[in-house]
Amino acid sequence: MTEFSAEDLLDPPNYPNVGYAVLADRIGAVMRSFDDVVFVQAEAVVALEAVAASLAKPGLKVLNVVTSLYGDYFAAWLRRGGAIVENVVAELGRPVDLALFQATLDAMEKIDAVVLVHGEAANGVLNPLPEIAEAAKARGALLVVDAVASIGAHQFEVQTLGIDIAVIGPQKGLGGPAGLSAISISEAAWAKIAEEPALRLSTLSLLDLKEKWLDTGADALPGTPAPLEFWALDAALDRIDAEEQGVETVVERHQLATKATRAGIRALGVPLWIEDDASASALVTAVPVPAGIEPQALVAAAGEFEGSAISPGVGGVEHLLVRLNHTGLRAAYRPVLANVVAFGQALAALGQSVNLEAAIEAVAKTYQDAEPAGSTG
Repeated sequence: MTEFSAEDLLDPPNYPNVGYAVLADRIGAVMRSFDDVVFVQAEAVVALEAVAASLAKPGLKVLNVVTSLYGDYFAAWLRRGGAIVENVVAELGRPVDLALFQATLDAMEKIDAVVLVHGEAANGVLNPLPEIAEAAKARGALLVVDAVASIGAHQFEVQTLGIDIAVIGPQKGLGGPAGLSAISISEAAWAKIAEEPALRLSTLSLLDLKEKWLDTGADALPGTPAPLEFWALDAALDRIDAEEQGVETVVERHQLATKATRAGIRALGVPLWIEDDASASALVTAVPVPAGIEPQALVAAAGEFEGSAISPGVGGVEHLLVRLNHTGLRAAYRPVLANVVAFGQALAALGQSVNLEAAIEAVAKTYQDAEPAGSTG
């Protein structure tokens, strides 16, 4: 456990009022968004619920992609507000099938919004956002994207893709705080949110936040802002800005980490949960649990190796897969190697045949071939 002085966390100076709008602009730049950006002073799941609660209206027609428990949550929140939700449910722990998505969309006579999670940290899935965005725009639907587990790890451009609402949390790929999230909102989305009946007098009301902050000059945030979270986000963005190409370098580092991890797992002689590299998250690499082995036993055995970060899947896949975490500062050579070695040693300890030497060589070669980017970490 990291040791630090408690005094470092006490009595922090207030974050300056004039800084909130600047910080929002910096987040917009990371998302490649020219739209309004607002803060939700809570973890990203609260921001996602705020989007659903603010957008939902009786009769609103929504096509919702479900590739994890978060898709189920979003459908429930929308229905609570009276929306009519059609779910496209992927096979457990897999990305959505584009043909099924398109067929479901084509069958809907009216469509107001399409909702999906871009990347899934819960199971290692990466959904085909560009294709879904194109299909949504062709029908004139709002596009709502949960980018919490993809921002900083994958290319994500709000303006280019025509995303109307994008929710991010800085705690994953961006290496920032978990207690603060941000939402990019287009003019078309604001117009839909403002339609009656509009959610008011609620901590989940984005319209209240717009009127109390954006419409008054984006000065002091309503409520009592938590300075530590804003200073931490400021510092995380400073660290990103210090990179040679800003967030592009961060994305490249995550892409390299997942490439090296996947090469190492394949060299071990072990299958990947998602074999298609283009359909896999760059935050975590999912690996199936071999038959006859308990996931917790595998995780516990891997945890004996210092520096590793391996955990069970989440959302119905706990018994099917484990995740090798290469998020944020872990998107570097040493943490990636530690994960692959720990996983290989854990399998060997549990009676599985693996080629640990080949796996180490595969990870090293991936980074060597990518230098100078691979020289970091």
